[in-house]
Amino acid sequence: MTDAARAGMCTLPLYTEGGEGYRGLKRAVFELSPEEVHAEVKTSNIRGRGGAGFPAGVKWGFVPRDTGKPIYLVCNCDEGEPGTFKDRWLLRHSPHRLIEGILIACRAIGCEHAFIYMREEFRGEARRLRACLAEAREANLLGDDILGSGWGCEITIFMGAGAYICGEETALLNSLEGKRGMPRVRPPFPALVGLYGCPTVINNVETLASLPAILIDGGEWYTTYGTEESTGTRLFSISGRVARPGVYEVEMGVPWSTLLDDLAGGPARGRPFKALYPGGSSTPMLTAAEVADASISFEAAAELKTFLGSGGTIVLDEGDDIVEATLNVAEFYAEESCGQCTPCREGCPWMVEILKRVASGDAVSDDLDLLVDVTRHIMGQTICAFGDGAAGPVQSAVLKFRAEFEARLNGGSGGGNT
Repeated sequence: MTDAARAGMCTLPLYTEGGEGYRGLKRAVFELSPEEVHAEVKTSNIRGRGGAGFPAGVKWGFVPRDTGKPIYLVCNCDEGEPGTFKDRWLLRHSPHRLIEGILIACRAIGCEHAFIYMREEFRGEARRLRACLAEAREANLLGDDILGSGWGCEITIFMGAGAYICGEETALLNSLEGKRGMPRVRPPFPALVGLYGCPTVINNVETLASLPAILIDGGEWYTTYGTEESTGTRLFSISGRVARPGVYEVEMGVPWSTLLDDLAGGPARGRPFKALYPGGSSTPMLTAAEVADASISFEAAAELKTFLGSGGTIVLDEGDDIVEATLNVAEFYAEESCGQCTPCREGCPWMVEILKRVASGDAVSDDLDLLVDVTRHIMGQTICAFGDGAAGPVQSAVLKFRAEFEARLNGGSGGGNT
């Protein structure tokens, strides 16, 4: 073990001994052209695991190669979505796989310098990742002449300050450039004008960590898992009222019961499930009845007018108060709004104010209609998706559980008992 590995507790011999590790990178460097590497990823149809679910191979195709400017890759490791912790798990347990995936992506798009943007709270994970980068460099897997191929690539870790908004890719780029972390107006999109005004690809940790397997076994192999529109497997971090919260990998297209019951152990308190946020607190809520007949896929989520988001599933049971849960979520987003867009800056505090009136029993029925109206004036009216992420869960809660909200009007105590 290297000194750097000892310092960072990075002991992953599969990637430095026996030739098993970095096989995907070796194929990308010695057996395929950059265009062929890109083709394998495009064939796999892997969709982004950070929130939007956009196909990675298609995104890479937007990068121009003839501008004369450097091309950058940025790994979005600013995992700040409440309920999501699968990227942190990957950093702790498989950092070399992330490094390999970054290098594969860089090879495909013609990048020679990648950045890993990490939230400030990930200090321990950053130490471990730095140790693994040093280990990769000593094994000639990083630097000016990777594996003697004549191709080189550097990776730099950048620590953010912990702002939730910097998970949005253009706010992340501003922060990386030393500016205030606020979203940019698009177009132009980062693929054309990104970091330092240069073409830039931004991918999530899990997306990049999936690339080694795709390069080893091929894009066609990857499509044998999942559905036609949602290929492969995906990590979900599940929390809340389940017996075994944690990080689980499931094949796309399986029923929600596979995650909720088979893996997470079913209800934790013996009470039936009531609802869940499928992809983090910024995704519209689903009722237990909706989940009972649904599968885990991008297309199934769209049919239910929600998203898989960042894979952070938060589960509520019949003992939970939907009003209090919704207020808790709304307060978080009101606090984290960057304030750039008027609908979000003014609308988020208004949602909190109305929900506080409901929770305290001081609201009237018209306040619920006003609350839904406020959400509709936020969604689709902001520069980035933050506004939708703040308003969508509130709107879905009121529309799907209106009876619980009405029970709190005029001094009512409502349902739910934690």
